[in-house]
Amino acid sequence: MFADREVPVEVVPVPTVRETDGLALSSRNRYLSEKERACAALIPQAVEAAVAAAQDGPGAAIAAGLEVLSKDSAIKVDYFVVTAPDLGPAPTSGPARVVVAVRIGATRLLDNAPCDLGAPA
Repeated sequence: MFADREVPVEVVPVPTVRETDGLALSSRNRYLSEKERACAALIPQAVEAAVAAAQDGPGAAIAAGLEVLSKDSAIKVDYFVVTAPDLGPAPTSGPARVVVAVRIGATRLLDNAPCDLGAPA
């Protein structure tokens, strides 16, 4: 969007700050009930699974992440994608980023992590 408007913007990735249970640190976490919080623990697990599967290509990464999230029907996935490091279209191989947004109850939660894509099998 910024490139379309010729606004000079550089996306600089930094490590995600996490709570002790692995959930990405966010003010939204306080809206989660105890049960929803336990369910939300699947989000970083899904991201980790996707990163591990990325060596087999973006499709494998997405499938691995969605498989983890499917363990709890309370998780409603808005998106689970692989993008370029600058958040553009996913490359077929090389550096990329796993990006996820889900809803648990009324709370929308986000997470992401860098990954290295291998060629799809």
